Amino acid sequence: MQDGQGHEQEHENGRPVDGKPPQEPGKHSSGSPETMIIRQHRVRKQPPAKKNKQKQEDLSIPSAMEDFRALLKEQVGFGASFDVVIREMTFGDRKTALFFMNGFAKDTILTEVLKRLTYLQSEQISTDAVQSFLELYIPAIQVEKVTKQDKMLDAVLAGSSALFIEKEQAVLVIDAKSYPARTPEEPTLERVVRGSRDGFVETLMINISLVRRRLRDKHLRYEMVKVGKRTQTDVCIAYIDDIADHKLVDSVKKKINGVEVDGIPLADKQLEEATVKRGWNPYPLVRYSERPDVVAAQLLAGNVAVFVDTSPSVMLLPTTFFEMAQHAEEDRQTPFIGTYLRWVRFAGILASMFLLPLWFLLVVEENLLPPALGFIGPTDAGKIPLLLQFLLVEVGVDLLRMAAVHTPTPLATAMSLISAILIGDIAVKTGLFINEVILYMAVAAIGMFATPSYELGLANRIVRLVLLVLVAAFRIPGFMLGCTLLIVLLAVERSFNRPYLWPFIPFNRRALGELILRRPFLKQRKRTVLFKPK
Repeated sequence: MQDGQGHEQEHENGRPVDGKPPQEPGKHSSGSPETMIIRQHRVRKQPPAKKNKQKQEDLSIPSAMEDFRALLKEQVGFGASFDVVIREMTFGDRKTALFFMNGFAKDTILTEVLKRLTYLQSEQISTDAVQSFLELYIPAIQVEKVTKQDKMLDAVLAGSSALFIEKEQAVLVIDAKSYPARTPEEPTLERVVRGSRDGFVETLMINISLVRRRLRDKHLRYEMVKVGKRTQTDVCIAYIDDIADHKLVDSVKKKINGVEVDGIPLADKQLEEATVKRGWNPYPLVRYSERPDVVAAQLLAGNVAVFVDTSPSVMLLPTTFFEMAQHAEEDRQTPFIGTYLRWVRFAGILASMFLLPLWFLLVVEENLLPPALGFIGPTDAGKIPLLLQFLLVEVGVDLLRMAAVHTPTPLATAMSLISAILIGDIAVKTGLFINEVILYMAVAAIGMFATPSYELGLANRIVRLVLLVLVAAFRIPGFMLGCTLLIVLLAVERSFNRPYLWPFIPFNRRALGELILRRPFLKQRKRTVLFKPK
């Protein structure tokens, strides 16, 4: 077939190629064999890649069984890949082939379909067999007629099955897929004392169903796009049509549709980097959640949610610094207790950023200490400089955190005891570290772990390290310079054209009051103006 295609391209429309007239059948071209080889090579390379790609996308499905098998062998490795399966059968004197991927196909549904087709007689099949199969004989809910090769292959690689009927240039794509999936369970990073215990999983359909169960709104929209030339990852953009700002929705769609990569096997994180493009800024511009109730609440507020297949996390757009500092537990308690928990959490976040640099500043600048706080500061500086102690402890905490992630659960408690008691106690007794450094570092670490957003906690840690270095280098001016640069950096940052420090900068009194105080539910009647809801 390739030789035939090459011959057809060489003499297409009877026009000469390379200035030479087309040859008549049976005649040979003049010249040496080497010249013939070079000329054939040039003719085959002449069509541009874009034109070949366009022709490949427009190719129809062959009507002969042998050609269909050859197509699958060439495109998806039938015969080489063990999970590419074809089940050939004859129904009513018509040869058929059921093409599916082993491991994705739902065998119970496909078995029922094949069982129903076994009752067909030859006189029951019309000239348009595909249409009659579609309308009369296939007892499946989601069935689609497909005439293009690429569309059929994409559907089967996504888990569907394709029924090929000989002498027909179309297939029936049956959506009977069964992905490997785990049971929804409570997310580890967003646990609550009261509330639902279900969470998102790695299967897209389960995730959107969990949100649809909570939002039975006719205006809830789920728009599906595919990202990645090779992975063809399903990405779902969710929003409430009569609440969300359509300019925001269009901006999210444009950014996602503009991603041109081979694939996003790491799912949402790679999609975030490809769309947000924050560069080296450590602060996250996207909020993640694994709780369906949190996503449903944010959709009602006017957010846009982005689901990515194979990821249990959902991106919420846009977001602010203060939104990522809130937790679902605050809304599960009474307004008074919720406000108290919010203040404690904010205090922990501030401590994780400024406690160590401020204490270090008071140690190196003793004249700043009032007499009532004269006890602050070490009596013995230790064998290692204070700045180096801080840096070593920071690295040690990071190592403990990474070790806890990779340590089996039964051994995690034992590792924590060994690290906290043996290493910490021995380090102080030998004089390498002082007690105050270990104490304040522990408080800062607790504040970091109390931050609801994992990405925000890591960014705050980087800020703490920078402030420590600036205090060691420039003392009071260094601390003031670092705090000023931090506020400026966050103030100029924007998440999908929304200010990152809102409602502090720009100032909004009502929104700032709702941020400080967790108001009763019935008094929360106005949506956040940040999202420009309708």
